[in-house]
Amino acid sequence: MSEKPKVRILVVDDEPDIIEILTYNLEKEGYDVASAEDGVKAVKTAARFKPDVILLDIMMPLQDGVETCRQLRENPDLKNTFIIFLTARAEEYSEVAAFDVGADDYITKPIKPRALMSRIAALFRRESKKEQELSQIKIRDLTIDRTSYTIDKSGKTITLPKKEFELLYFLAKNPNMVFSRDDLLQNIWGADVFVLARTVDVHIRKVREKIGDDYITTVKGVGYKFDLG
Repeated sequence: MSEKPKVRILVVDDEPDIIEILTYNLEKEGYDVASAEDGVKAVKTAARFKPDVILLDIMMPLQDGVETCRQLRENPDLKNTFIIFLTARAEEYSEVAAFDVGADDYITKPIKPRALMSRIAALFRRESKKEQELSQIKIRDLTIDRTSYTIDKSGKTITLPKKEFELLYFLAKNPNMVFSRDDLLQNIWGADVFVLARTVDVHIRKVREKIGDDYITTVKGVGYKFDLG
């Protein structure tokens, strides 16, 4: 019987001590670990290593974490890779920028290894539950394919970043039901991830820009719903 492949994790940070501590703790948990000390090397290493999870610092030389995340999300081989930002910056704009370019989680330093392991495990638990859902939803002129993470709109293929896709999929799976920002944060990002409510608004805006304004309706003072039309 073949052994289950190890989960691959790429640690990206310009501080050698942090790379060393995280690598030690991750390998102790059985993960296969690679590292990079700046954003440029991270993009190259990720293309070769194809990690399941990337732990990505924001403040780095040559290229910051936000730009690095944007480039990583452009690689189709990494469409299902979890990206967790690790940063000493806790300002609101940094958090919004992180999720805006496709981050899955955001953890402020100093990092507690045991808490980090729990957050990584929680991401995989949520993904396991999602894999049991319908692989395809067809509503109006949209076909939402969970297998390829693509949208077909009247014969035109639209590709969304992971969190934008999951947000659209969740609303389309529950048409005409109104969800508050807190509901969407809980269902898309999970209870273990600390995300600003504004992040939902940013993702809704971006989904509308790509598929049109006729599908997701704002219910003033309440939240959002997918309109069957």
